[in-house]
Amino acid sequence: MAKKILITCTDSMMKQFLEPHVIHLLKSGCTVDVACSEVLNRFSEVSKDLKGRVKLYKLSMQRSPFDRSNLKGYKEVKDIIDQGNYDIIWTNEPVMGMLTRLAARKARKRSAQVIYMAHGFHFYQGAPRKNWMVYYPIEKWMVRYTDKLITINKEDYQFAQKHFSCPVFHIHGIGANTEKYHPISLEEQRQRRKELGFDGPIILNVGELNPNKNQKTAILAFKEVLKQYPNAKLLIAGKGEERDALERLVSTEGLTGKVVFLGYTLELEKYMQICDAEISCSYREGMPLNVIEAMLCGKPVVASHNRGHDELVQGGMNGYLVGADHVEDYANRICEVIGSGQSFAKAAMQCAKLYTDQQVRNELTAILLEKEQK
Repeated sequence: MAKKILITCTDSMMKQFLEPHVIHLLKSGCTVDVACSEVLNRFSEVSKDLKGRVKLYKLSMQRSPFDRSNLKGYKEVKDIIDQGNYDIIWTNEPVMGMLTRLAARKARKRSAQVIYMAHGFHFYQGAPRKNWMVYYPIEKWMVRYTDKLITINKEDYQFAQKHFSCPVFHIHGIGANTEKYHPISLEEQRQRRKELGFDGPIILNVGELNPNKNQKTAILAFKEVLKQYPNAKLLIAGKGEERDALERLVSTEGLTGKVVFLGYTLELEKYMQICDAEISCSYREGMPLNVIEAMLCGKPVVASHNRGHDELVQGGMNGYLVGADHVEDYANRICEVIGSGQSFAKAAMQCAKLYTDQQVRNELTAILLEKEQK
């Protein structure tokens, strides 16, 4: 029997990660409604891409649990759920997940299943004390309104199994697009570099420009890399609140022209396929899609120690792990992988196989629709 599903998330979550899963559920015969809050001005993109495929609602919620607009957002999503007669309510992200699950209490009484996907708990080994004080008690309480909890990394899965009293599942991330992210030949790389105007080593950093992603460390480490590779370039892909501050840092450090801000790009694979290494300096990651995409392209990754990176990066095989603020260690490892990236390619691609779009779609569909995986 076809299911009627409501998915709630932020606009950025839908645009960056969930759209392929929406389309897959539609192809599986489900009816899908989507309710998004706008946090990164991407609702218009979501609306354009899903137009005619789903019923789309715009919510007033914000990421901060203390934002007053969340009360209005709660009422909005409750009205949608009460009138929608959904079989499955799939919610994502901490604040959205909490408010959606509270709003779905009546729906659960009439047998709707409420499923929460945790894209990386804000409480984790080494997390700030305030994260544990705020987010852990909330999540501990909210599991009573959760029929299934989906985690995307092993640390969160093991913790949830031990501490939360609801069925807990694990999937391998959110799924990387294998049609876009794959290796290209050395000749193709040379040609594309020429077309894009690059003639030296390329280091790529991908992610929303915010304090957690810690692009500051990438920039400072790259300054050290230039001492050994003066014709190298650091490409930073993404948009966010830290853009102005990072541009000032680039200027202050005398790196203008050496560090290139790509902004938000729909052609990230073009840069991923020609870079010498991907660098990620995040303090916190659930399961970083950009790292998986780099590995699918056969690229080594130099990344910070955290639960998401630690699960993916095997030191010396497909890249290296260093401390998030260890500028010198980053610089040394980047210099080490420049020019020797091909030696990491096989291990990188092998690791990424578990985290591909097809693999994750099968895992997720099995949980949502209670079907056996193929």
